[in-house]
Amino acid sequence: MMMINFSSAFIFIVVGVVFVAVTLLIARLVRPAEPNVVKMSNYECGEDPIGYSWITFNIRFYIIALIFVIFDVEVVFLFPWAVVFKSIGWIAFWDVLIFIVILLFGFAYVWNMGDLDWIKDLGNLKESEDKQ
Repeated sequence: MMMINFSSAFIFIVVGVVFVAVTLLIARLVRPAEPNVVKMSNYECGEDPIGYSWITFNIRFYIIALIFVIFDVEVVFLFPWAVVFKSIGWIAFWDVLIFIVILLFGFAYVWNMGDLDWIKDLGNLKESEDKQ
């Protein structure tokens, strides 16, 4: 009985794997394979690559991007609410007001921690290390 329950999932997985394998096989047969020096070189906006490729980026770019994604995704939840606001009534208004207050607390926390600053002040960190 249990095999019947999972048979549709198993069939779905098998069909997906076969579809991907057949697509890759057809692409390999159809594409032209003429490797040369120009094709195999690195491409960076039409310019020859200069310098070492394993440079370190400032972590601030990633932090700001993650914060943006988190708040952007949360704000997306406001659009469906706005569409059905009239039909739901005041309960929806208070629910979204609580949601926005929670977002504002999160924003205030991120701002207070200094994660929105491009240059983070590490003075407090050095003082705490000196005390230890």
